[in-house]
Amino acid sequence: MSTELFRQPLRGIIPPVITPLSDRDTLDRTGLEGVLEHMLAGGVKGVFILGTTGEGPSLGYRLRHEVIEASCKIVHQRVPVLVGITDTAFVESVAIARSAAESGADAVVLAPPYYLPEGQPELREYLDRLIPQLPLPLFLYNMPSLTKVPFELDIVKWAMQQPRVVGLKDSSGNMGYFNRLLELRGQRPDWTIVTGPEELLAESVLLGGHGGVNGGANIFPRLYVSLHAAAEAGDLQRTRELHSMVIAVVSKLYGIGRHSSSVIKGIKCAVSCLGLAGDFMAEPFHRFRESERKAVEAAVAELQAALGPLAKV
Repeated sequence: MSTELFRQPLRGIIPPVITPLSDRDTLDRTGLEGVLEHMLAGGVKGVFILGTTGEGPSLGYRLRHEVIEASCKIVHQRVPVLVGITDTAFVESVAIARSAAESGADAVVLAPPYYLPEGQPELREYLDRLIPQLPLPLFLYNMPSLTKVPFELDIVKWAMQQPRVVGLKDSSGNMGYFNRLLELRGQRPDWTIVTGPEELLAESVLLGGHGGVNGGANIFPRLYVSLHAAAEAGDLQRTRELHSMVIAVVSKLYGIGRHSSSVIKGIKCAVSCLGLAGDFMAEPFHRFRESERKAVEAAVAELQAALGPLAKV
């Protein structure tokens, strides 16, 4: 596909989809369909597979290709499908991108290669070599807490001059950086700029951002869709109300457990409590134990009662 789809920014909620697993190397296709249909019914404007929440870098290559094929088949062009291609190996990122194009995906998403940190000049050279190899439009994914390397603003300015690069997802949590991104939009009015941390969704949209790639939309998609709509419309009272509800999701679900993996564990466990898919985690992680699962069950029930119609789709 060409960049035709992205002549205008992609607006709305584009959830980072969990990857339901039956075991460490087996996709739960029924669970994947349940999660995707749940989010589509909730009004999301796209889906992002094989991202951080989707445990993409922890999955084997065969499984990643299967996730791409199955997701595109289930979504069936109802919304754009974005595919994470982040990897330490250049050729594997290209291979995943080609698989995405063959399966009918609409764009690919790339964070800087992790493990051995590259300098900014090296990162630009890497992109310069990679972009011509990609058969789909590219979104940059700024996630310095995990990759150790950010897309600094000089690289963003350069990327805006590349027609095949169509936007950026910022998961840095740095609103100063996000505001600088918004200042650069005059160079590329068609560029999509979205935020990852759901605590910042309301603020980022009120400031002019286009939407969110928020993990909680796996659980309560209608809540996040409604918050985006209120913020985009400038309805400050409704935005405050819905923002408080999102903060409740974050505080009640993501703090269960002791490690940084707890956010994804909490999302997967909550999805499991809703009966949409199992909560098996990719190695080296393990699903919540019984005591933690009971805490998630209680939190989900409490949130459903508080959210009312926004918890349904």
